[in-house]
Amino acid sequence: MSEGTRLNKFISEAGVASRRAADRMVEEGRITINGRTAVVGDKVFDGDEVAVDGKPVSKVEEDIILAFHKPRGITCTSNPDDKDNVIDFIGYPKRIYSIGRLDKDSEGLLLMTNNGELANLVMRSRGEHEKEYIVTVDRPITDKFIKGMSNGVPILDDRITKKCFVEKIGERQFRIILKQGLNRQIRRMCEYFGYDVRRLVRVRVMNIELGDLKVGRYRDITRKEREELFRELGL
Repeated sequence: MSEGTRLNKFISEAGVASRRAADRMVEEGRITINGRTAVVGDKVFDGDEVAVDGKPVSKVEEDIILAFHKPRGITCTSNPDDKDNVIDFIGYPKRIYSIGRLDKDSEGLLLMTNNGELANLVMRSRGEHEKEYIVTVDRPITDKFIKGMSNGVPILDDRITKKCFVEKIGERQFRIILKQGLNRQIRRMCEYFGYDVRRLVRVRVMNIELGDLKVGRYRDITRKEREELFRELGL
């Protein structure tokens, strides 16, 4: 760190906020370096004391990356005013937050981390990172439905979803792999064709799979999973 680390990168790697949010904090005068109010573009060097809202922060030594099986009814927020927030539910001893979102009515794999930069890379839409879901609907699935879902669906003011892989795996169940994450995308896609989603489970994010992880439980991702994830993200 002899050449220093840009302050926003340091704040992100400390798990406090993304780089963009860190810049806003600096502009608001909420960050200090060695007692001096920081300015955008500042660098942090060995031995510097950085504080956010008066509380010292330090660079995280090792990234925490958890695979969590989110139950239905839990919201992907750290807001303590939400009694169903995911942070209180997990009760992890260190500061973490979710990578992206999973609807309150949906369940399945949710990645949790303390590294804001990592979270941003996974969520970045232009990266087109795969997310896989198993969906159960309210009535029998037709070939027309599968073809329509695969080819793009107008939702959210006629914004058309990207073409995607969709496979029927049961009379009322299908598998879908998305490379984008619009608000309630799968539910809106199904509604367009007159189907209601009865159950929606995310079973994979990039190379990380839900597997047999029980509802409400979490695990550290394996070294192999970590290495492959970082490779896919170009880290």
